[in-house]
Amino acid sequence: MPTPNGVKVSIALEELELPYEPHLISFGTNDQKSPEFISLNPNGRIPAIIDPNGPGGKPIGLFESGAILVYLAEKTGKLIPKDAAGRYEVLQWVFFQMGGIGPMFGQFGHFFKFAADKVANNSYPVERYRDEAKRLLSVLEDRLKGRQWIMGDEYTIADITTFPWVRGVDVFYGGREVLELASFPSVMDWVERSTARPASQRGLNIPKRD
Repeated sequence: MPTPNGVKVSIALEELELPYEPHLISFGTNDQKSPEFISLNPNGRIPAIIDPNGPGGKPIGLFESGAILVYLAEKTGKLIPKDAAGRYEVLQWVFFQMGGIGPMFGQFGHFFKFAADKVANNSYPVERYRDEAKRLLSVLEDRLKGRQWIMGDEYTIADITTFPWVRGVDVFYGGREVLELASFPSVMDWVERSTARPASQRGLNIPKRD
């Protein structure tokens, strides 16, 4: 399954209708640790992009999904409000995901799904990240009540950066029951709306799989 951070970029590219060439990075063979990839992202993580037509018409390489989404939005003038107040409001929700939802959901998934045998006699790791994930979901639930998207009627990079993680903690990590996702109806309805967008469907299938 593609990673939440990876599909953010492909979904944004599809929403913006920008041409791009995806490259499959195999974690099994540590492609992300190759010298070629490290030259683009010294942290050895996906996603990373090269835009041959960057600022001033010169190529630019970028890593960190949040930075990539902001770059793409600002380059095209789409998926981010044009007024300063709206722009900063979007950015705060992008950073909310980058600094909270992503790290906490990732740690929950690690201990709940991949390291369950190692913490079988110690419930603290799962409980700690479960509780923090639920707290973050409560923040998102409050924000989405009465709103179609995080910014109301406008779909933005705030939605694109966040919904893949909520979707992933359900369909990939299998955390629906443990996190009591049904108790966050506004969030789950928003995930369903976000996932159903044609660009999301295309972006979730990059590289294309049968």
